[in-house]
Amino acid sequence: MHVKKGDNIIVQSGKDKGKKAKILRAFPSDGRVLVEGVNVKKKHQRPRSEGKKGEVISIPTPIAVDAVLLFCTACNKGVRTKNVMVGDKKMRACVSCGAHFA
Repeated sequence: MHVKKGDNIIVQSGKDKGKKAKILRAFPSDGRVLVEGVNVKKKHQRPRSEGKKGEVISIPTPIAVDAVLLFCTACNKGVRTKNVMVGDKKMRACVSCGAHFA
């Protein structure tokens, strides 16, 4: 998987195309990621206790990892990444400009 939790991404396809957001959770076995403010669904929730009202809540649902690209602040666009060795650590780097990602 080319992205992980906490990465800033840009959505490449779907109804939220072009949105920049942060990854909240990754599901590598399913090939999906949970992104804040993207693919938000409405859910009708029953009242939990007597005297309370039911409500409609908005929850983000996972999207395919193929639909997102890592956002490079140096290039100011979504980019592909490559793995490079920095000292004795393997890091991701932007293919276009070579900037490193944590």
